Amino acid sequence: MSALLRPLTRAHGSLVRHLLQDKKSRLSEGAFVIEGAHACRDLILSFSQQIISLTVSSRYLEQEDDESRAARNALRATQYSCSDETFEKLSDVDVPQGILAVVHLPKWNERDVLAQQRVLGIYGERLQDPTNVGTIVRTAAGLGLSGVWLSSDSVDCFHPKVVRGTAGAVLALPVFQGAELSFLNASGCVLYAAVVSSPKACDLRSITARAPRSIIAVGNESQGLLPASIAASSHTYSIPLVRGIDSLNVAVAAAISSYHFSGLPVAR
Repeated sequence: MSALLRPLTRAHGSLVRHLLQDKKSRLSEGAFVIEGAHACRDLILSFSQQIISLTVSSRYLEQEDDESRAARNALRATQYSCSDETFEKLSDVDVPQGILAVVHLPKWNERDVLAQQRVLGIYGERLQDPTNVGTIVRTAAGLGLSGVWLSSDSVDCFHPKVVRGTAGAVLALPVFQGAELSFLNASGCVLYAAVVSSPKACDLRSITARAPRSIIAVGNESQGLLPASIAASSHTYSIPLVRGIDSLNVAVAAAISSYHFSGLPVAR
């Protein structure tokens, strides 16, 4: 066992539980939790300055490989150890891997992001499934998009299930909660609304160029975008599907759309 490790305190254990369970706690503390061996290793290697503390279980320490141990021992953040039973009470997953980190909430300047000459982002409206939001953030990061904007009534982007779904991308990509389409419009972004096939919607494949500052808008898992949001968009499109399939999962639709738009030339 590393000399860096301290016994987990009751106060810190309580903090971890509150951060996992409560959005208000995450906001007031300015922190959230990342859990899992792979996620924490990537965190230590790429975003060590963001880590407030690390907590590991006895079983994790017994199984930790030399490379992971060396990276962890070089970490300046406070580190705690606890029994496997105690860790299971902290964990948010069914099969805990024995390591989690408390991490500073990232701070992104929305105006700076929107001030770029070229912007390509995703706006998610009333998204309720954490897995969908996590996948959308991960996809956006993987395709090099400028950011993700989520409406105030979407699930918290630092919900533990969202964080797991992003695979660490929530620290690498600007994500803005409480976004409004009116602000994106006022910032000079052209909105492309993804809708279920309709006479007013064009085929996604017919869009052969995109505006220099483009936002892809996707809506609620069952209801889609609000009529007002569709009306505020410059373009509406649908993804063509075979007969009998009327819609796609919102994360899949966002991924297909992002891939298509990211490969388009920018209109002059």
